[in-house]
Amino acid sequence: MVYRCWVFILLLGLIKRYSATELTFELPDSAKECFYEEVKKNTSCTLEFQVVTGGQYDVDISLEDPKGQVLYKQVKMQFDSHTFVAQTTGIYKVCFSNQFSTFSHKLVYMDFQVGDEMPLPGMGEHATVMTQLEASAQDIHKSLNTILDYQTHHRLREAQGRKRAEDLNERVLWWSIMETLAVIMIGIGQVFVLKNFFTEKKPFGYTQMK
Repeated sequence: MVYRCWVFILLLGLIKRYSATELTFELPDSAKECFYEEVKKNTSCTLEFQVVTGGQYDVDISLEDPKGQVLYKQVKMQFDSHTFVAQTTGIYKVCFSNQFSTFSHKLVYMDFQVGDEMPLPGMGEHATVMTQLEASAQDIHKSLNTILDYQTHHRLREAQGRKRAEDLNERVLWWSIMETLAVIMIGIGQVFVLKNFFTEKKPFGYTQMK
């Protein structure tokens, strides 16, 4: 299955001020993909994923800490979000598995956020109360981040809807072709049957007597 029409989704990996991994990748059938992120102790993390296209829009996912302990695991999930606090410092592993599918490729979106977002420059070490202008800038900054998140999810839903529409359009096309061929074959058969009805049949032995 070709995903060239979904290339624009790959542009969703944005570089933010805090550590984060945001990307969209293709998960082949009977395959498993793992991603690694270094996390410090007592750091709050959020893992979010969604299957954009492919099969029944489901995938297996697991999250492991540096010691190999499973922190989060789901089977055949379409989308979900999990927040946790790292208990140890090290490399955390997130794995997506499509091994239960033997013919269906998947397109998966993942967003792994590590830590809290850093404040705007000049506001991190504020000794006094923020001015009205600084408070407004902070609110605008939060609103813009919210808009970015909404845009990402709207693009994912739009891509998913477009893929379903294209699949439906392809099925309708093939069904129409099959119906057209069936109508043509039935028409040809009716012509031959009617032709036999109006064809004069010579009596048996007529040729011999002549």
